[in-house]
Amino acid sequence: MACAHRCVISLDKHGICGTRKNIKGGFFSTVYEFPIAVHVDPIEKKPLFHFLPGSKTMSIGTAGCNFKCSFCQNFEISQMRGDSLSGQALSINDLLDNAQATGCESIAYTYNEPVVFLEYVLDTAQAAHQRGIKNVYISNGFESEESIQLLTGNIDAMNIDLKAFTDNFYLKLCKGRLDPVLENIHKAYENGIWIEITTLLIPGANDSDQEIRAMAAFIASVSKNIPWHLSRFFPSFKMTDVPPTPLSRLERARKIGLEEGLHFVYVGNVPKESNTTYCPQCDEILIVRDGYQISQRHFKDGHCLHCGLSIPGIY
Repeated sequence: MACAHRCVISLDKHGICGTRKNIKGGFFSTVYEFPIAVHVDPIEKKPLFHFLPGSKTMSIGTAGCNFKCSFCQNFEISQMRGDSLSGQALSINDLLDNAQATGCESIAYTYNEPVVFLEYVLDTAQAAHQRGIKNVYISNGFESEESIQLLTGNIDAMNIDLKAFTDNFYLKLCKGRLDPVLENIHKAYENGIWIEITTLLIPGANDSDQEIRAMAAFIASVSKNIPWHLSRFFPSFKMTDVPPTPLSRLERARKIGLEEGLHFVYVGNVPKESNTTYCPQCDEILIVRDGYQISQRHFKDGHCLHCGLSIPGIY
């Protein structure tokens, strides 16, 4: 079972994700080596700030998803289902050749939920490691326990969406559940995968001080060194009547995260100071980001140039 839904799929039918089909009693992936999106991106766009900062990644995604988020910003591809799936044939070797030709240091499995193309992920990740290319996995965190074990050793870093801290939010707006996400954050961290977490703050849905503080406290209970990215919501898909997140709300959430002991809390779509990395020991600036670009570096080989502290991450 790839994801926490653990679908029982009838003959000639698809699972919830729309990418696996029961054909004559066998279960087949309909998106293997068939991505719908392939792009070269800065790693900061994933977002990953403590993983090979300033590097390029080859981003790849297919159609389909195991969630049905009302606010999805990639709904054109994620909500494709069944026999309507689109994409283009792309072998693993050709993908890796393209990554090396464009100077990418990693492959990013992203855009939709990569657990729906897990077989493609695992085969690509293993081949990528053989070529010295790392692998990053951008996920809603709704994998099965078995999938987390398969990803361990093949995936170098994950950014996991912690979409909210109530089961009602997950059930109503995502058609999923909260507990598997929390369990997988713990498991992935304990298994040695570098973890960063993203939360899209939606006005009136998951942005109360109480809920933000609960999320921050949970992350800190796993590790205070896990970076937390707070993203601004924009009207999309089935939630076009909800206004964008006020910038003041994002800054308030960042303050709460820091109050709960997190060392690295970042905010998107605000002045670049909120995307600056500070040393948690001496509070000096380590990295200044201007959008997805790094404009200043004050660390070397993963260490602060001011006090020598080893900064958590992969550099």
